[in-house]
Amino acid sequence: MARAAGTVAEGSTAAALACTVNLGSVTPAGGHVLQEIRATTPITVTEQRTTTGVYPVGGLPALQSYFTYEPGVANDGYAEGLAVQQGVMYETAYATDTSGAAVPPQKRKRVGSGWDGFKILEQVQWQSPNTTVPFRRSVYAVHNDGTLHRWTISPSGAWQKAGAVPGYASLKSIALISKNYSFDTFLANTRGGALYTIRIPTTAALKPVLTMVRSGTWQGFETLVAQSCSLGEVVVAIDSDTDSAYLYAIGHANGAKTAIESRGKIPGSFAKPAWFRWGTIPDMEIFRGDG
Repeated sequence: MARAAGTVAEGSTAAALACTVNLGSVTPAGGHVLQEIRATTPITVTEQRTTTGVYPVGGLPALQSYFTYEPGVANDGYAEGLAVQQGVMYETAYATDTSGAAVPPQKRKRVGSGWDGFKILEQVQWQSPNTTVPFRRSVYAVHNDGTLHRWTISPSGAWQKAGAVPGYASLKSIALISKNYSFDTFLANTRGGALYTIRIPTTAALKPVLTMVRSGTWQGFETLVAQSCSLGEVVVAIDSDTDSAYLYAIGHANGAKTAIESRGKIPGSFAKPAWFRWGTIPDMEIFRGDG
């Protein structure tokens, strides 16, 4: 059983009680699923909403970033994100109709090959309501050899390598908890059970700052998915070995003093091939769990 231990007294996570994680997953048939996990008492889990036909049969993604979703006018909505299929990175996008099916033609722009050896992928898009501040899009990936890589993507869609650092072989999962113009922060768990925050400056060289939050008990989770909420984050932690998941309210990042409140086991089975976060367009997302 992979339930992380304990709550702490410092800080308050009461504001997280009404917060929601928009949890995404991939079906064995290549569809996308949205399910809301609400931090009520008891935990509320909404019905699954499925979009069929996102990925071709036999072409499930080995890795996938978070996906944005925008409600549509002429159709039901529009989704966009990154996916690695058979060692190739693609920018994937699709519109959906009112029945929940992906509408052709779908965007499947090839970025490049050589992604077979990567185990973690995420992108961060940040845009200030102030239009004079540049839009920023960063992609992070951890290779099986433990190297953390970063790329930046220009508004025109051009990828540029922006650094690589070793030392991350023990990471199992990362979840975004903070983003702004100058840094991104992830919550990460390791094979040894430790829980860290990883703050990565975005206006300087790739020099992450790791801060331990807990020294143990988090090793059983294969996926962390976080959603920002008031004073902190609500985190879904998924144990793929038991097809189970747990909900945590995590306060503002403060090392070992970070408040963590276990909200309990989430009802239902969590047996999908992949899990991710559904997000809104960048200028409407606020993640302030650090800084």
